[in-house]
Amino acid sequence: MKAIFRYRGTQIHPRDQNLVFQTLLSMVLFIWLPLTIFLYLPLLSKINLKTVSWPTIHSLPWSFSGLIISSIITFLASLTIILLVLIRFPDQYRKLMHRQKIARMFMTNNWYESETRQNDGFFKDLDFGSSKERISRFPRVYYRLKNGLIHVQVEIVMSPYQDQLIHLEKKLESGLYCEIVDKILHDSFVEYTLLYDTIGNRISIEHVKCQNGAVNLMNNVAWEYDVLPHMLIAGGTGGGKTYFILTLIQALIRDGNQLTILDPKNSDLADLTDVIPDVHYEQDDMIAAVGRFYQEMMERNKEMKKMAGYQTGNNYAALGLPAHFLVFDEYVAFMDMIGREAVQVMSKLKQIVMLGRQSGFFLILACQRPDAKYLGDGIRDQFMFRAALGRMSDLGYTMMFGETDKDFFLKPIKGRGYVDTGIGVISEFYTPLVPKGYDFLGEIEAAYQSNNKTL
Repeated sequence: MKAIFRYRGTQIHPRDQNLVFQTLLSMVLFIWLPLTIFLYLPLLSKINLKTVSWPTIHSLPWSFSGLIISSIITFLASLTIILLVLIRFPDQYRKLMHRQKIARMFMTNNWYESETRQNDGFFKDLDFGSSKERISRFPRVYYRLKNGLIHVQVEIVMSPYQDQLIHLEKKLESGLYCEIVDKILHDSFVEYTLLYDTIGNRISIEHVKCQNGAVNLMNNVAWEYDVLPHMLIAGGTGGGKTYFILTLIQALIRDGNQLTILDPKNSDLADLTDVIPDVHYEQDDMIAAVGRFYQEMMERNKEMKKMAGYQTGNNYAALGLPAHFLVFDEYVAFMDMIGREAVQVMSKLKQIVMLGRQSGFFLILACQRPDAKYLGDGIRDQFMFRAALGRMSDLGYTMMFGETDKDFFLKPIKGRGYVDTGIGVISEFYTPLVPKGYDFLGEIEAAYQSNNKTL
């Protein structure tokens, strides 16, 4: 019963292919018709409905002044309403446009069932009539805009156009200028969820919070590391990768998590040496740090089973243990640097991505391009959250997200890219905004000191 009465949204009909014009015309008539009747009411009241005739009506002192006044007032009122809607309530206009576009998509692609009827002439025995196509069945389609997300639900029936309805992602993205974030098949409907006004869902760094095993990175976009562990970040110089990593570090430290940070280029992340421990940039120190991280994970896996309250299936959070993150910048460059020892490091990282979720040991790997040479053997597939920032080649996107028919567009906005949050859907992404001159070192040090005082 619950599924039957579920609100799916506003149903879209074939007539909605001209929805904007119909709405505008209805508004004009709603204003013009009552106003015109009101202006001509003194004349209309003189008409005797019992003895009404054309000579009687024609003899009344009609004039065009009422029509002119009502038309001018209607035009000004309609223009005011239109401007008010576009400025103060733009979503209302976009809802109409979205429904109109979806209706036109169905009509132009003939995604409906029709029948041809013969319009008979006066003599039915003679074929003087003309045929007319009539829609006999239009798929049930629903549209809803809620909390910055567009939900389009399409009924799936055994029809010739069923395959097209199951794969509407690209048409909806390009037609509605939105990014697909989810696709679910349920109750004989396929529901497409799209992120509406993506850049409008960007948040500032002060709103980035880490709680309940997740970090919110945009409105409606979060890294749920307890459920979908390990993050892979790719992007070239100037794409906003470093600021994104520092934003993650700050949020994770504020939540009381442990971090091990590796910066083989001795660059921005290496500066954190002065404010927090376990930051490394020397080659031997970094290799040793990976080894310690791995050993601590293995030891926690054993100790957890001995702790009071442990039950099969419990993770580190259920036992009150902190998460531990290995933040590894320029991962591919480092692996090229260490030569033969790369095999041992890769072996430990493979174990971490396979076993780290339950014990709370997570990886955040960043590189310019996720080369399969150092992310092979299924390691890359274990990174549930993947973000590609800035300019990347088609090969780079393929390395990041695998084979996909997604169209990637470049916009000159720092911190913009694409993300797969772990559900297999690639969508546009904007890293949290960082104010100019933001003091990362000071903020991270303050967060670390605050947690130590608490402890």
